Amino acid sequence: MSVKHPLAAAPRPGHEFATFAGGCFWCLEAVFEDVEGVIDVESGYSGGAVERPSYRQVCDGTTGHAEVVRIEFEPDRISYRELLEILFSIHDPTTLNRQGSDVGTQYRSAIYLHSAEQRSVAQDFIREAQSNYRDPIVTEVVDAAPYWRAENYHQEYFRNNPGQGYCMFVVAPKVEKFRKTHAAKRRKSTGD
Repeated sequence: MSVKHPLAAAPRPGHEFATFAGGCFWCLEAVFEDVEGVIDVESGYSGGAVERPSYRQVCDGTTGHAEVVRIEFEPDRISYRELLEILFSIHDPTTLNRQGSDVGTQYRSAIYLHSAEQRSVAQDFIREAQSNYRDPIVTEVVDAAPYWRAENYHQEYFRNNPGQGYCMFVVAPKVEKFRKTHAAKRRKSTGD
């Protein structure tokens, strides 16, 4: 998907962008590229103060960026709310600056908004979802910040490295959970 065709600065006509943070971007990318109605998914960085940060800089925690995925989707085929449902089913929105053993502000839970409509949907969704969690949801809901595409080796990482340890023990279980929980939302074909 995104290695061959990097996302443009704006979505194609009739499409929208969604930008989410929820731990390691490899996990999010692997799930969302399997969602029907998603045109493309790209791993990147957002929410920080440094232009064009490197992975090393983001991992050092000095730039303020989160690891994110930017998703181009067709709202006639999958709604923004449905994307949020998937996001909240594959990460823990109640842990501040961590997902499992990944710890740091770069692993925070965040929704970067591209429109007033997305803000309304996200705020309503979080308000309704809170009843499903014992701890408070700590997901940031903020306007889309400058987005920087991650290095090419991060794109389609799970697809290209399924035998890598992190992929086998962290990414694969999240993909499997998505496939079981949201089977009806799976992409019908996975061709590029």
